[in-house]
Amino acid sequence: MEAKIVLSYKSPREAEAIAEAISPDNVKAPPDLTIKTTKRGPKVITLVKCQRNLESFIATIDDLLMSVQVAERVISV
Repeated sequence: MEAKIVLSYKSPREAEAIAEAISPDNVKAPPDLTIKTTKRGPKVITLVKCQRNLESFIATIDDLLMSVQVAERVISV
């Protein structure tokens, strides 16, 4: 299973802050789960590849979006 999540922000700087905040997820994933986050201009693009079950795939995306939400709240302060 694969997902491509594209988030758009007002500026490249804002996108960079979000990408940096969630990029540690790129390192912590188990071998059968790949999460790669990049920034392109004002967009943050995350690719999720999962060789586990559907529940793991959905949980991974949910965790990612929760991390994004926290990062967005932090930078808006």
